[in-house]
Amino acid sequence: MSLAMQVGQMPRRPNPSKQPSAAPISPTASQTIFQARGLRKVYQTGELDVVALQGVDLDFHMGELVVLLGASGSGKSTLLNILGGLDVPTAGSLRYKGWDLSGGGERTLTQFRRNCVGFVFQFYNLIPSLTARENVALITEIAPDPMKPEDALDRVGLSHRLDHFPSQLSGGEQQRVAIARAIAKKPEVLLCDEPTGALDVTTGITVLEAIERINRELGTLTVVITHNAAMAAMADRVLHLSDGHIIKESHNEQRVDVKTLQW
Repeated sequence: MSLAMQVGQMPRRPNPSKQPSAAPISPTASQTIFQARGLRKVYQTGELDVVALQGVDLDFHMGELVVLLGASGSGKSTLLNILGGLDVPTAGSLRYKGWDLSGGGERTLTQFRRNCVGFVFQFYNLIPSLTARENVALITEIAPDPMKPEDALDRVGLSHRLDHFPSQLSGGEQQRVAIARAIAKKPEVLLCDEPTGALDVTTGITVLEAIERINRELGTLTVVITHNAAMAAMADRVLHLSDGHIIKESHNEQRVDVKTLQW
């Protein structure tokens, strides 16, 4: 059986309504979702080689909320793109629940992205001519076992804005629609690239509350990249990146309530 076919048969998450609403499963006792060893990424620009990742080793676990912290150019976006199957490493290995992604072809990565990962970017990428409900339905119509769009929007506090267009929503509301779209397929992994980068502090806190709630209620492995050190306190674990290396790893014994974050 080909790897692409195997990835297409990865086990689906149980019905989220049956998941406990307590805190996430302890990462130390839970399943390993990603295992990366020696990840290296080199981009060729003309005659120059730009090294974005230099031999990164890490594991991510079910139910974790992990913050990748670093300045622009530290390699955090490259790492997130490789985790999400949007890019492939130049060297090293990446395994998702035992499946080799670094050696898979485009069909494998397409199935992986479609079935297993939700993405949230700094800019919302909503279709202006579609309502909030319709933007989320774009995902639910192709996912094998999705939530209803209404349920996904309710989880991010937007059940009262179902039929509003993006132009009728604030920046924070548009980002929460993007989060609802990302989680509607019930992914085991939620990857967030600077989700509050275009928002003010108050609105950003609202968006982070939605992300934290998804992680807590659905047990979704959630990885958030940011240059904002204040966000580290909301995580189970913080990875500090610089020049393509993980230079420090820290753990929070208790996650701080998102409402108390200040920057």
